[in-house]
Amino acid sequence: MANPVVPYRFSKENSFLNWLKMDIEQLRDYCLSKPGAEEGFPFGEQTLVFKVDKKIFLLASLDSFPLQFNVKCEPQKAIDLREEYPAILPGYHMNKKHWNTIIVDGTLPHKLLAQMIDNSFTLVRGKQKREA
Repeated sequence: MANPVVPYRFSKENSFLNWLKMDIEQLRDYCLSKPGAEEGFPFGEQTLVFKVDKKIFLLASLDSFPLQFNVKCEPQKAIDLREEYPAILPGYHMNKKHWNTIIVDGTLPHKLLAQMIDNSFTLVRGKQKREA
């Protein structure tokens, strides 16, 4: 018997992972799909900020090409990623021990981009839960 065809289910996450290059709208949609995520411009109109529980988990520059954003990361993992990928740098204007700047130039796998965003969200949200 032939294998049944499973229909592709469209979702924000699926559309994000299948683009050749992420743009700011895809990044925004992905961040806002996180439970409790909010967006704002506390540092001016050129820096889009995403927060959970009033704490930043991602900042994106709206005037950078290619797209660049900062995410929180465990210190050793941050170093490991920087050593492996030239498009991952110490966090611009951030604590370089805990933040990375990601340059979305098409060289990073989309799965890795999603993992870094998810990890940042989890680190920030998890910290809030531990402090409560």
